[in-house]
Amino acid sequence: MKINRLLEITILLMNKGTVTAKELAERFQVSTRTIYRDIDVLSTAGVPVYTNKGNGGGISLLENYSFSRTLISDHESESLLLALKTLQATKYPEIDLILDKIGSVFKNAVAEDWVYIDFSPWSSKPNEHNKFLNIKKAILERKVLTFEYINAQGTKRRRNIEPMRLIFKGQSWYLWGYCRDRGDFRTFRISRIKNLSLTGEGFIRRKHDSAGKEESVEYPQTWANLKLKFHREVLHRVYDDFDEELVIPNDDDTWSLSVSFPEDEWVYGYILSFGHYVEVEEPEYMKRIILERMKKAMEYYEK
Repeated sequence: MKINRLLEITILLMNKGTVTAKELAERFQVSTRTIYRDIDVLSTAGVPVYTNKGNGGGISLLENYSFSRTLISDHESESLLLALKTLQATKYPEIDLILDKIGSVFKNAVAEDWVYIDFSPWSSKPNEHNKFLNIKKAILERKVLTFEYINAQGTKRRRNIEPMRLIFKGQSWYLWGYCRDRGDFRTFRISRIKNLSLTGEGFIRRKHDSAGKEESVEYPQTWANLKLKFHREVLHRVYDDFDEELVIPNDDDTWSLSVSFPEDEWVYGYILSFGHYVEVEEPEYMKRIILERMKKAMEYYEK
C-alpha cells in the first residue's frame, strides 16, 4: 500500500504542480505526519520533491521533472501516446485513466496535444454491462464464456466460447475463439453479444493458425464479385473505403471498382447508401435485387 501511495503522490504532483500535505492526507486517509514521512522517502529515492511553507505553499516537484527523461525518449513517448489515443478512440474501457497517468509521465508530448482521434459516428458500446472487461478477464484467465449472439440474419442463439483473442477491425471490436456449439473457431462482433456470463470453467488453449481469417467469421459464406460504377459526387467515399489502385477512371467521368464482398444485408445497404450515384454493373442478379429494393423504398414514400 505504501508503494502505491508513493507512486500516486508523485503522479499527483506531476499533474497538479503543488499539493498541500493536508490534501494528500485527506485523499489517502492518513495523517499529515505520514505524508511528510512519504515525502522524505521520495526525496531519499531521488525524486526532486520539496516543500514551501506559508500561504500558497505546499509540496511540489522540480519544474519539468518527468519519468520520460530516464525511461524513454521523446520520440518513443510520442509513438506511445499515438497508440494510446488510437485505443481510446475504439472505446476501450479504462483507457482514460491510463492516459492520465501516461500524461504525467510524458509531460511534453501531452502538453502539445498533437493528436486527436474520433470514431464516434461509427462507434458502438462494446463495454455494455462490463462485457468487454469480462471478455478480457476470460481470455487472460482462460475461462469459458457463455452469451447470446445475434448473427447477420438477426437470429439469436446461445453460444459457449473458449475466448482466445480480442480483435479491432473495421471500426468495431470482435471476439475470436473456439465455439463449442459449432465445433470450430469463430469471430463474434462484440456489439452483437448479449447477456454475457463469465463461467468458472477453465479450458486449455487450442492451437490454430488462422485467427481472424474470413472463413471463421460469423456471417454467410457466400461471396459476391461486384463491379460497381461510381459518379464523381461520391468519389471521396470510394477513396475512403478502397485502395486508389482499385478505382479505375472511365471515359464518361465515372469510376469503376471491382471488389468481393460477403453477400448479406450489409452489402445491399452499403450499395444503396450511395443513392443514385452508383450503378451495379455485375453480377446481373444483384442488379435486379437492388432494383427491387429501390422500388419497395419508393412504394413506402409514395404511400
